[in-house]
Amino acid sequence: MKILITGATGLIGTKITEYCIDEGIEVNYLTTSRDKIEDKPNYKGFYWNPQKEEIDINAFTDVTAIINLVGATISKRWTKSYKKKILESRTQTANLLFRTLKGMDHSIYHFISASGVSVYPDHKTKLYTEESKEVANSFLGEVVLAWEAAADQFETLGMRVAKIRTGVVFAEEEGAFQKIKEPIEKGFGAPIGSGEQWISWIHLHDIACLYVHVLKSGLEGVYNAVAPNPVTNKSLTFKIAAALQKNIWLPNVPGWVLKILLGEMATLVLESQLVSCKKIEATGYSFMYVNVNYAVKKLI
Repeated sequence: MKILITGATGLIGTKITEYCIDEGIEVNYLTTSRDKIEDKPNYKGFYWNPQKEEIDINAFTDVTAIINLVGATISKRWTKSYKKKILESRTQTANLLFRTLKGMDHSIYHFISASGVSVYPDHKTKLYTEESKEVANSFLGEVVLAWEAAADQFETLGMRVAKIRTGVVFAEEEGAFQKIKEPIEKGFGAPIGSGEQWISWIHLHDIACLYVHVLKSGLEGVYNAVAPNPVTNKSLTFKIAAALQKNIWLPNVPGWVLKILLGEMATLVLESQLVSCKKIEATGYSFMYVNVNYAVKKLI
């Protein structure tokens, strides 16, 4: 099997690529940086520039599936221009892939797209499943709807389409976990807002393995990519502190302070999504990192 990955050099893409190659799956990848183009056994890079609608069609040779991960980080301040970049980096890229494939002969039958649990509204008690119809009345809710609509168009090309609604990814190298850990490590950690907001998290190992599972199983439809046991912000803060042997002595950081400091982006840490993973488990996927205590110990 040979697949094409966009966003292959990012945090999640790098791990997916590693696991695919371990499974004997060849990986082509698209990159906007010519410096990141490599040509190794089972791993080959190709250039594209979605803004200029440029793409090397050799990337599609003998490919049977695409994993589309590309998208600007949501962890930078949401200025008007950057919000546009967040949205367009997800839709323009998918649209370029779609238009290119529509106009050529290819062997691709499976399109797997990243998405986000931020599509679900902020709620402290409601458990969201893939069948939930509510959509967050927020910028990220808008982004996910557009992102998934861009993926759905590949169905018109006769492809199976899977959309992976990813939770908060915990990893050693970078990302949300490290940003939560750093102030605690320095002795200035504290719960954020009420501290009761749910974090539907997933370990980097599991998100990568889950993509490979969806690929090898030929799955289609929407899947929540979150661990079986979500955690509240307050509980996570204290679990990390315990693992680091640090005390939490500061009061909760008020939500209004974060809104002043971060603007609209404060929703990333203040909003609550309690999300179910039962659907992906029912397909046979088994999580390695089920409990946050185990994940925290491994990450620290």
